[in-house]
Amino acid sequence: MFDGLDPVVLARVQFAFTVSFHFIFPAFSIGLASYLMVLEGLWLKTGKGVYANLYRYWLKIFAVVFGMGVVSGVVMSYQFGTNWSVFSHKAGPVIGPLMAYEVMTAFFLEAGFLGVMLFGMNKVGKGLHFFATSMVALGTLISATWIIAVNSWMQTPAGFAINDKGQFIPAGSWFDIVFTASFPFRLVHTVIAAYLTTAFAVGAVGAWHLLRDRANPGARKMFSMAMWMAALVAPVQILAGDAHGLNTLEHQPVKVLAMEGDYRPSPNGAPLILFGWPDSEAADVRYEVSIPHLGSLILKHDPFAPLPGLTDFPRDQWPPVPIVFWSFRLMVGLGFAMLGIGLWSLFARYRRQLYDWPWLHRAAVLMGPSGFVAVIAGWVTTEVGRQPFTVYGLLRTAESHSPLAAPAVAVSLIAFVIVYFAAFGAGTYYLLRLMAKPPEPGESEPQKVPQRAAGITPASGVAARTVGRE
Repeated sequence: MFDGLDPVVLARVQFAFTVSFHFIFPAFSIGLASYLMVLEGLWLKTGKGVYANLYRYWLKIFAVVFGMGVVSGVVMSYQFGTNWSVFSHKAGPVIGPLMAYEVMTAFFLEAGFLGVMLFGMNKVGKGLHFFATSMVALGTLISATWIIAVNSWMQTPAGFAINDKGQFIPAGSWFDIVFTASFPFRLVHTVIAAYLTTAFAVGAVGAWHLLRDRANPGARKMFSMAMWMAALVAPVQILAGDAHGLNTLEHQPVKVLAMEGDYRPSPNGAPLILFGWPDSEAADVRYEVSIPHLGSLILKHDPFAPLPGLTDFPRDQWPPVPIVFWSFRLMVGLGFAMLGIGLWSLFARYRRQLYDWPWLHRAAVLMGPSGFVAVIAGWVTTEVGRQPFTVYGLLRTAESHSPLAAPAVAVSLIAFVIVYFAAFGAGTYYLLRLMAKPPEPGESEPQKVPQRAAGITPASGVAARTVGRE
């Protein structure tokens, strides 16, 4: 049934599907952990109950998001051995230790303090509980750092040698492997994206409840904080994206040319193509709508600076241009929409109408999923733009997959689709139900889990309670 399909394409689709599901949850948990840390810090500093109530409200949501992120991430790691064993064999000596460091530092840090954060607010001191929340937030950032280090090495490999087995092995300092040319730009861009994703999710929830009760103090506070983040951080993200683009042009010019749709070289300055349909067969963008010289102004900061075209590079090094072209525009368009909401909120705040403009609130609700869509679009741009390589310029994707037949990959892909939509669909539905409930004074903590420590059985627990009653 599936014998006529390409196993490499199926393996790529499977990895793209699972990573898209997974990336949504870390993007949310990174920002939400830091938001919880800020809320608890403000509560300890000011003593205002609204911060404690919001902390408890979002803590329940964070617990579900964190759990879904862990589950979806564990599944992904197995694909390196099942579908991409050649890549694992060749690149494992470099990326394997980096991923192990992520587990030993970030995951252990998060796991060590997560229980205190979730269930210890009334069991430990306020300072210790805030420390636990801070450590979980730090752990999410450290996790992002190691994962971005792995991806950055695949994008701009450095600090390696190739042995007689064709494996990439460390050569010299690990500093060169971790801190590649693109690493700082990718890390900053990704972390800011996570913060904006969380800001617009929180802002949408606050706006939803403001449309029903403008006087709700929790809704007012979360909406105000989210709009401050949108107004202040969205411009920073645009600047970070510009710097990231310039770095990518230097180290991965083919990717940037695909993003821009520049098939032909532009010796007197490239236009900015706003819309059109890339046709790689004809090496042209059909129905092009463009602004002369603006492309060179953005990429070179000189409207008349020459830019190469995709035709200056071998065709077998071109990525799928239409996908990269449109995913990039989706990401950028949502970024400017975020900036627009932020500026709109500043104007409303200036007019002292932040909580009284229902159209602003409706727009904020509509923009609630925008961060998740933007991070997926950005990830697609990054990963598809790297094609046809897994390790840029050195190891092709067609040479990285396991020797599996198409039916084996297709069956596992179908299984992933069914299980993911069932499990994570139910989880998302539960999250939406939690968010639909308005924040109220005295939010309850997450339900305590039964203790099952070594040597303690349910029977002994019953006996202990019986003795206590006697």
